[in-house]
Amino acid sequence: MRYIKKGKERTKEDTRVLRQTVSAIIENVQENGDAALREYSEKFDGFVRDSIRVSREEIDAAYARMTEEEIADLKAALENIRSFAEAQRATIGDLPDFSPQPGIHLGHRVIPVRSCLCYVPGGRFPLYSTALMLVTPAVVAGVKRIAACAPVVHGTGDIHYKTLVAMDLAGATEIYAVGGAQAIAAFSYGTETIAPVDVIVGPGNQYVAEAKRQCYGQVGIDFIAGPSEVLVIADRSADPKVLAADLLAQCEHDPNAKGILLATDETLAKETIGAVEAELAELPTAGTARQSWDTFGEVVVLDSMEEAIATCNDYAPEHLEINIADPDPVIEKLVNYGSLFIGGNTAEVFGDYASGTNHTLPTVKAARYTGGVYVGTFLKVCTHQSMTPEASKKLAPLVDRMAKGEGLIGHAIAAQRRF
Repeated sequence: MRYIKKGKERTKEDTRVLRQTVSAIIENVQENGDAALREYSEKFDGFVRDSIRVSREEIDAAYARMTEEEIADLKAALENIRSFAEAQRATIGDLPDFSPQPGIHLGHRVIPVRSCLCYVPGGRFPLYSTALMLVTPAVVAGVKRIAACAPVVHGTGDIHYKTLVAMDLAGATEIYAVGGAQAIAAFSYGTETIAPVDVIVGPGNQYVAEAKRQCYGQVGIDFIAGPSEVLVIADRSADPKVLAADLLAQCEHDPNAKGILLATDETLAKETIGAVEAELAELPTAGTARQSWDTFGEVVVLDSMEEAIATCNDYAPEHLEINIADPDPVIEKLVNYGSLFIGGNTAEVFGDYASGTNHTLPTVKAARYTGGVYVGTFLKVCTHQSMTPEASKKLAPLVDRMAKGEGLIGHAIAAQRRF
């Protein structure tokens, strides 16, 4: 392994101030409800709305600002996302009756959560695609109450109109103009206007992530998401300009985003660095992308594909592209990633918007233990059991002995009552 370009390590910052700040916001929302939300709206957004909840009139006004093509594009992307979510849902089924032995009947039901919040970030860009990605699988899962929220455009009091339309098209049943840690607190504990939900999903800034961490337990969450990242495994067959474009597509998200190239050919690695520099010279978002690439971008030359696979599994990237001549033998060996993009034709940005897979994915090595948001994020697998009198009498002595072995005599007595 040889580093042609080494990025700075994303070390853990001292989060004490962040934790304390977020904790104070959560406590304020718990104690003061809507008044706290209005306070933070004035402080952070420069505008206080009459109502936190978005009205039907506001949604209709947002549609009026959209072109026919923009609405058609959202619908086309939505159809792919919904179709894939429906296919995933079909793989998650009830287990009505399984008998490990005669008379014992076991099973499970797949039950949607009753309510959720889909948090759509608004920071640097209006990420209306995220509204489609979060709301759609909740609809397919069968969640009855699907709340969505997003920060307002600073100084206006309004959610970006494209985000508002995407939320509505996807099927949100309630929409609220609120963001930040205060939104997470409000939907975790409730206010006069906002009823609490069962699950919160969606990415956000460090304050949103920390609020999700602190509210977890009171409410379910998807995962704690950090800055975006992409890792590309490439061999000599790859096009350096394509690689550069895919790396910079992630870098333009955020100064802390990370683009990584693992190449099995040194010439390709150096040509890609040159292609990155050429694109940065013309890219309108180069201010952010340059900062990300210069600080965290990495280009590594590996001696073999096996070494590239092992290195990738250690990284556990959010997005993983394999731009190589023969990807099939490699796929099964890759086990840690949020979403996989196979072959040079499959741009990661296709998954960001419209291919159908979900773009809300685990970052900072969370792909070691979880996948991304999907229809199952909104489903519970709940077991049940029943027994015949004969099976109960047969099993009870075993449970009696095991309970006594643990010293739990009340458990033993409950078993004894059956025989």
